[in-house]
Amino acid sequence: QVQLVESGGGLVQPGGSLRLSCAASRFTFGFYIGKWYRQSPGKEREFVATISTTGGSTNYANSVKGRFTISRDNAKNTMYLQMNSLRHDGTAMYYCTAQGTWTAQEYWGQGTQVTVSS
Repeated sequence: QVQLVESGGGLVQPGGSLRLSCAASRFTFGFYIGKWYRQSPGKEREFVATISTTGGSTNYANSVKGRFTISRDNAKNTMYLQMNSLRHDGTAMYYCTAQGTWTAQEYWGQGTQVTVSS
């Protein structure tokens, strides 16, 4: 069974930084496209970033472009989201996913909470 576990969330001040991790187990994450999403209460789920299987290509939502960086270490079966210059609108539950290049299906983790507050 595919398993994804997010970690690294917590409380951070506006303008601060946080790094989220997404640890994969029971499968080889290097064969999958990686993505991050976030969702705040009462709002639609929002795409944040995606990364190709090798890490050679990335894409970001306009709302985070220039402030967030997605990366992966396939040897460790782990993906990361470095979040800099955090704003109040960054408060959300953050989720990672794995998507096979051969299918549209995405596997989801349980999420990690990020709260941006002074």
